[in-house]
Amino acid sequence: MFKKKEKATKKPSRTFVLISNRINLLFFIIVALFTVLLLRLAQMQLVDEKFYQAKLKETTTYTIKTSSPRGQIYDSKGVALVENEVKEVAAFTRDNSMSGDDIRKLAIKLSSMLTLTETDVTTREKKDYYLANPKNYQKIVDALPDKKKYDHFGNNLAESDIYANAVKAVPKSAIAYSEDELKIVALFSQMNATSTFNTVSLTTGDLTAEQIAVIATNKEDLPGITVKSDWERQDMNTSLSSIIGRVSSQKTGLPAEEADTYVKKGYSLNDRVGTSYLEKQYEEYLQGSRTVQKITVNKKGKVIKDKVTSEGTKGKNIKLTVDLEYQKGVEDILNKYFKSELEKGNTKYSEGVYAVALKPDTGAVLAMAGVSHDLDSGDLSSDALGTMTQVFTPGSVVKGATLTSGWANGVISGNQVLNDQPIQFAGSSPINSWFTSGSLPISATQALEYSSNTYMVQIALKLMGQEYQSGMVLSTDNYKPAMEKLRATYAQYGLGVSTGLDLPGESEGYVPSSFEPGNVITESFGQFDNYTTMQLAQYVATIANNGKRVAPHLVEGIYDNNQDGGLGNLFKTIDTKVLNDVTIPAGDMDLIKEGFYNVANGSGTYTTGRTLANGSSVTISGKTGTAETSVKGDDGKSVDTSNLNVVAYAPSDNPKIAVAVVLPHETQLRGSITQDITREIINLYHKLYPMN
Repeated sequence: MFKKKEKATKKPSRTFVLISNRINLLFFIIVALFTVLLLRLAQMQLVDEKFYQAKLKETTTYTIKTSSPRGQIYDSKGVALVENEVKEVAAFTRDNSMSGDDIRKLAIKLSSMLTLTETDVTTREKKDYYLANPKNYQKIVDALPDKKKYDHFGNNLAESDIYANAVKAVPKSAIAYSEDELKIVALFSQMNATSTFNTVSLTTGDLTAEQIAVIATNKEDLPGITVKSDWERQDMNTSLSSIIGRVSSQKTGLPAEEADTYVKKGYSLNDRVGTSYLEKQYEEYLQGSRTVQKITVNKKGKVIKDKVTSEGTKGKNIKLTVDLEYQKGVEDILNKYFKSELEKGNTKYSEGVYAVALKPDTGAVLAMAGVSHDLDSGDLSSDALGTMTQVFTPGSVVKGATLTSGWANGVISGNQVLNDQPIQFAGSSPINSWFTSGSLPISATQALEYSSNTYMVQIALKLMGQEYQSGMVLSTDNYKPAMEKLRATYAQYGLGVSTGLDLPGESEGYVPSSFEPGNVITESFGQFDNYTTMQLAQYVATIANNGKRVAPHLVEGIYDNNQDGGLGNLFKTIDTKVLNDVTIPAGDMDLIKEGFYNVANGSGTYTTGRTLANGSSVTISGKTGTAETSVKGDDGKSVDTSNLNVVAYAPSDNPKIAVAVVLPHETQLRGSITQDITREIINLYHKLYPMN
C-alpha cells in the first residue's frame, strides 16, 4: 500500500520578508513619532503653558506709551522762565495693517489739507517714498540682476535683502523732487517711521480752525489722522536762558549715546528729553509720567481690546534760587561798566565780564551773570554759562588760600610778621609787591590788606623747605610736593576742583600737570592756575561762613502742579550740601576775615580795596586781584593787559551774600572797575533784600 505523500510547506520569499520588516519598522517609527508628538503637545499644554501664553500675548498685544507735558521752570518768585506752548496739531496713529503705499497715499491727501513746512529729508527717505509706490518698486526690482534677487540655488532672497538692493538701485533722477514734493516726502517719512499703534505729532504749520474742521469732516478718508493737543518747549528769553538748556524734539527723540539708558528707565525712542544744563540735570523730575495703553489684536489683526492701564501726568516743576529781577540787575551792572570801559578803549581786548553771587551758608545761587564780548564783531551778549565754563588767571584774590596752606603745613603761625622785600633769585628779575620800596615788616593780615606778593612767595619757599636769601638759587628739591600742598589747600576752597554745582558742563579750572619750580612761586600769588568765576565765588563764600565749603545750587526745590498746571505745592527741597571743612584753626580763619575786612575798610597807606566800601550800603569784606596778562594787538605786537578780579562778602559781621567778579584782559592795568561792580552788586541785593 502506498503512503500518501505530504505536501511540502512553502517558505516565504526573501522579498516578502524584507517588505514585511520594512512595514513593521515604518509602523514602529510612525508610532514613535506620534508618541513624541503627543508628549511634546502635552509638554507645551501642561509644562510650558505659561511660556507659550506669554509668546502668544507678545505677538498679539502692543504696549503703547505716550509722553505727558514737561514740568516748568520758575525763578525764586515764581516767574516762569520756560513754559509749554500747548497747541492743536495733526497726529498720526499707525494701524497694524497699513502698508507703505497706504501711508504714501495718505500723505498726498493731507498735503492738500494742511500747510506743510518741513523739507529737510535724507536721500534714503526720498528713496523710501519712491519705492512705497508698488509700481515703482516692481519696476526697480524687475531691473535688478538675478544675483540681487536670487541665491546660488535659484531661491528668492529675503524680501528685506531685495528691498535693500532696490534702494541702492534707485537712480538720482527718480528722486529729484520739487520743494512741494519734498514736503510730502517729509510728511510721509514722519508717518512711515512710526511703529505700530504708536502716535506721532506731525510737523506742519499751525492748524487753523478751518483745517481742523476739514480733518474732522474727512475722518473716514484719513485713517489714523486725528487732531490732538501737543506742546512745545517755550524759552521766555531771559538772562538765564543759557543755563536752562535744551529739550530734544519728537523727531530727534532720545540722544543716541544715551538711548539705551533712557529705554531701560521706560522711555520711548521718540520721547523728548533734556539734553543740556538744567533741563538735563533735573530730567527725572521734569519728565512727566507716561500714559500706558495696551492694544490686543486677534489673528486677523483686528483690534479686540484697547485699554489705558495707566494715566500719564505732567512733569514736576522746579523753582530756582535766582530772582530774575536781581539776575537782570546784575547783568545790567556788568553791561553798564563794560560798555563804559569799551568806549574808553580799556576793554577792547577783553572777552567780557562775569559775576557770581551766592548765599554763603546754603550755597544758593543768587545770580550768575556774564556779558560776552565778541572780539571780532564787538557785539555784546548774555553769557551766564561763562561763569562756570570760562577760566581766568585769578591774581591776588587767592592769597587767603595761600596763607591757609602756610598755616596748615606749619610753615607760618598766627599773624606772623615777614619782611615785604624784593625777592631776587640768581639770574632772574626781582619779584616785587606793587608797593615794595625796600624792606617792610608786615603781618599776615597786612599781607592781605596790602596785597603783598613777596609775603606769599616766602610761604611758597618755606613749603619747598627753603628760606629766602637775596641772590639765592631756587632749588629744584621738593617743588612738586610744595605745589601739591598749595593745590590741596586751594581745593578745600573749591579752586581747581568741581564746585558741586547742580549743572552739567562745569569746568574744574585749568590746573597744568607739568610745571617748574618757578611756577610754585607764581602760584602762591595767583599767577599760574586758572579758575572759573563760580570757583572764586565758592572760595570767598567758604571764608565768609568760617571754612565750610558748600556746594552751590541753582534749584531751591521740586514742586507739584496746581489745578492750572502751574507751580503747586513743594514736593522736595534741595538741601544744603557741605563738601568739606578747611583744615585750619578757627583763629587763623578769623585772621583771613580780618585781612579781608581791612582790604575794604583799612586805613593803612597801602590798603588796596577802599573803593569797595566807598558808597556801600553795608559793610563789605573782600580781596582784590590783578593778574598780569598779555594779548596780541591789532598790529601783531604784544599788549600788556590785566585780569581785574574781586571776591567779597557782606555784611562783614553776618555775611548774607558772597560775590566774585572777573574782568579779563583790561588795558588800564590797575583800575578799580571790578570794585565798583562788586559794590553795586551788593548794594542792589541789599536794596531788594535788606540785610541786617
